[in-house]
Amino acid sequence: MKTSLRALALMATPSVAFADELNGGNTAWILTSTALVLFMTLPGLSLFYGGLVRTKNVLSVLMQCFAIACLASLLWFILGYTLSFGEGNLLIGDLSNLLFSAMGKDNLAGDIPESLFAMFQMTFVIITPALIVGAFAERMKFSSVLIFSAFWILAVYAPVCHWVWGGGWLAQMGLLDFAGGTVVHVTAGVAALVCALVIGNRRGFPETAMPPHNMTMTVTGAGMLWVGWFGFNAGSALAANGDAAMAMMVTHISAAAGSLAWMTMEWSKFGKPSVLGIVTGMVAGLGTITPASGYVGPGGALVIGLSAGVICFYATQFIKRKLVIDDSLDVFPVHGVGGILGTLAAGIFCSPALGVFSGFGFGGENATIGAQLGVQAIGVLATGAYTAVVTFVLLKLTGFITGGIRVDKDAETQGLDLVLHEETGYKY
Repeated sequence: MKTSLRALALMATPSVAFADELNGGNTAWILTSTALVLFMTLPGLSLFYGGLVRTKNVLSVLMQCFAIACLASLLWFILGYTLSFGEGNLLIGDLSNLLFSAMGKDNLAGDIPESLFAMFQMTFVIITPALIVGAFAERMKFSSVLIFSAFWILAVYAPVCHWVWGGGWLAQMGLLDFAGGTVVHVTAGVAALVCALVIGNRRGFPETAMPPHNMTMTVTGAGMLWVGWFGFNAGSALAANGDAAMAMMVTHISAAAGSLAWMTMEWSKFGKPSVLGIVTGMVAGLGTITPASGYVGPGGALVIGLSAGVICFYATQFIKRKLVIDDSLDVFPVHGVGGILGTLAAGIFCSPALGVFSGFGFGGENATIGAQLGVQAIGVLATGAYTAVVTFVLLKLTGFITGGIRVDKDAETQGLDLVLHEETGYKY
């Protein structure tokens, strides 16, 4: 276990050595970051998604996010953490820390408690399958959601996490993913696209309008996501230092740029800027900067954020209008495309050649942009292909276990809140 944790600490934060004693300042910051990342899911993502669906399905989305948070936490404790960060081999971790059995309160990961490191990483595994909820919102059985999410965490998230952050083969190649471009956003985005294709469109899509039922709720959740993302990215420095401060700065710049870029594209194309557009652009900016947040300066963050707003906007239009795929809450075009774009951008802005452009990049070990960009592309392709294949298999397996992953026509028409949970979100 120690070898993998050392590899992660040195990869994420070059300025932090694997220490023999606890650093109180770093520990305090990661404690705070852990709470911020959990805040992203509960209540941030839950409210963001909840407001985007129709009134009859709002509780089902909130329930799915809440239940996944609980399920992911226990799976991480039992098996997920050791598969992700156990020493193991280049493909998967070992079982040396099953049930946190090798973790004492004095064990260190770098210069913070290993228990804190494990808890911080737990918040990442909580939000990743919760993001996928947006692809099958309003039409998947609750039992199928739970079974699929459990399988997916162990069969997709844990191996990819080990590849990238646990000393696996992508880490050995030198893939740069500061806070989850591949581990979180590419896996969630690709899985969402596969889910949308397998489960099929909502009844009436795209002929019937299905507008968000409560944009106030969505904007509230979006604000929580923005604040929580500082823990997501700046916390990934695993220290309270200049790396964390710059990661926080570039995260904020990219979010602001993505918001305004998306708003401008929408304004130009449809004649009016929408609230939904500006908050979706924010999420695109945040997701895209995530893998590059430790390798880019403010100028680079501006470029990444603007690119995210434009490219993810067009990706959303293409998926829904051209391909007519009902990725209901735009998981793939925002998180998947954003994660791919940001991971590739990290390969550009890490180059020492950008040192002459103050504020754009910090430089890295590779002398050329092409060398690192090739590694980043391999990381994206391998992660995306693996996720797509395994997600498809898991959906079929889940359907076999539950007798079909989708609710029937009557249940979908009546709404999941009443049919699956015998509750309603609003009492009029």
